[in-house]
Amino acid sequence: MVQTWFGGGIWQCWVNSSHTLVCFSCSDASSNWACLTPVKCGENENHCVTTYVGVGLGGKSGQSISKGCSPICPSAGINLGIAAASVYCCDSFLCNISGSSSVRASYAILALGILISFIYVLQARQ
Repeated sequence: MVQTWFGGGIWQCWVNSSHTLVCFSCSDASSNWACLTPVKCGENENHCVTTYVGVGLGGKSGQSISKGCSPICPSAGINLGIAAASVYCCDSFLCNISGSSSVRASYAILALGILISFIYVLQARQ
């Protein structure tokens, strides 16, 4: 118990000593579990950012997650059915712990696109 408190006290002193933001950081990780390294942001970096890119087709899919500090807050997202990308930002202590999960590749949109393609091909043959 004492060791935990002591370690936590050192952590809080490190964070509070300069009043800078602390964010999780990683680059092109395949899962959110690989993105749990805290870093102290620079003086002008007031936002934590998480970028998610995912691609999926059938049973094959992949994703890339990047996290870090940023001087700007570029929140955005796009979902194209088989591919999705999103950027999430926040501005509090270790707030970017989660992956940017608001946008993911949608199997429903992918299935709808395939269905429309089949209907188009079948109508073109008549």
